[in-house]
Amino acid sequence: MPLPFQPISYESLNARQQESYNFQKLSGVLAGYGFVTMRLSDDWNGADFLAQHISGYTLRVQLKGRLTFASSYVGKDLWVAFRTKEQWYLFPHDLVLEQALALTNISNTESWAVGGKYSFPTVPVSLLTVLAEFRL
Repeated sequence: MPLPFQPISYESLNARQQESYNFQKLSGVLAGYGFVTMRLSDDWNGADFLAQHISGYTLRVQLKGRLTFASSYVGKDLWVAFRTKEQWYLFPHDLVLEQALALTNISNTESWAVGGKYSFPTVPVSLLTVLAEFRL
């Protein structure tokens, strides 16, 4: 008996389901760049998953629903992945954070000053050039 395959609405998923969906979608994209992915059961040193390249190196990746920075990620050699519509980005957190602090108002926000986190609902124009080289 054939299964009734019906597309799902991303917006109808809860947060955990959206994270699983995003992991699967990004894993497919990364496969095209020579990576295999391994999801971690907990945030190991800040990483949601590992992405191992066919040449042998491994990236520790934090998966986000949008462009996000966190002081708790600093110095952990983390890469951050997020998507805008169907466009994926994967960037080294500390390198891009340094540029974001210089080009945006993040450091003057209560979210960053008190909570040590900041996320953008949409990618600001000031960071489009910075992120361009990390677009998948």
